Amino acid sequence: MTDCRVSDLSSVFPVESANPFSLSAPEKRAFLNARLLPLLRHHAASCESYARMLKALNCDVTAPGISADFTDLPFLPVGLFKRLKLCSVPEREIFKTVTSSGTSGQSVSRIYLDRHNAALQQKVLVSIVSSFLGKARLPLLIIDCPAVIKNRALFSARGAGVLGFSIFGSDRTYALNDDLSLNLNAVRAFMERHAGEKILLFSFTYVLWQYFCGSLEKSPWRPDLSQGILFHGGGWKRLASLNITRDELYARLKALTGLQDIHDYYGMVEQAGSIFVECSYGHLHCADCSDVLTRRERDLSLCAMGEEGIIEVISLLPTSYPGNLLITDDRGVILGEDDCPCGRKGKYFKVTGRLPRAEVRGCSDTYRL
Repeated sequence: MTDCRVSDLSSVFPVESANPFSLSAPEKRAFLNARLLPLLRHHAASCESYARMLKALNCDVTAPGISADFTDLPFLPVGLFKRLKLCSVPEREIFKTVTSSGTSGQSVSRIYLDRHNAALQQKVLVSIVSSFLGKARLPLLIIDCPAVIKNRALFSARGAGVLGFSIFGSDRTYALNDDLSLNLNAVRAFMERHAGEKILLFSFTYVLWQYFCGSLEKSPWRPDLSQGILFHGGGWKRLASLNITRDELYARLKALTGLQDIHDYYGMVEQAGSIFVECSYGHLHCADCSDVLTRRERDLSLCAMGEEGIIEVISLLPTSYPGNLLITDDRGVILGEDDCPCGRKGKYFKVTGRLPRAEVRGCSDTYRL
């Protein structure tokens, strides 16, 4: 990869394939290895802070003998984006700054995108989500409030998520008012306009549980969303603190709305666009442009398949900032590779929780506009 600032999908997906889950394990390893080391060299040459960190690690990514295997390449703690400005493009080329959401008093991650990287993120998101939805745009009910996208220059994770998924929908309608109360009139009118149609819904997990389900339970009205497809993500730590499981959330949604086609996704603002979507078997999947590793807490060595460890996320998408290999604050288990019953190739995994001493990271699951 000679030019890291590209916005065409050939940089992150095989050119001959429109399926973002097409590569077998050996093919994918070769595909990622051929692209990640040139990306790290680009960041080392363009981001002074990143270059200093590599020097402190005694890691020279330009050395002829360095391993190109992505399991050996240096990774950054995801929390560094809260503390340092990590940017690999000139200030004048920054098109958008995306921030994570955080509770009061917490620092937030800031991710700097140029136009090329923003376009690439959007195109990859479209490719991944379309493989679940199909190509047709569906009427979209956004289970959030309009205020979440008001600041178009400085996006929060919630705002970026809403705007990212909005491209898949027509007749975009917000289900909540700006105080996060349920807008019954808007939801009723949307349902009347699209009675009997397949519809798309998008929300963040905690907003979905607390404000949508919570409000419906106080109302005698039950919308028929049995033809709906719901995508949701973020906020599981809030539900975990309430001892709410995935099965309880899905059962509550089914009882209140009839929803059955539900897809959680795992992702973060530090690698926006490169999301891991839940299939019908409840497995989170890695697309061809991304991967996950799990590492042991004691020494950060690689876990075996099926062994719980700290999640490392790998993505080809970050070109305007050094976010390609990140160690997270989450724990998980890789369940398999290339053999999920849903037919998608690549690794599939589950997230099991957060590190006990990890800083609580508000990732779009808090009431922050």
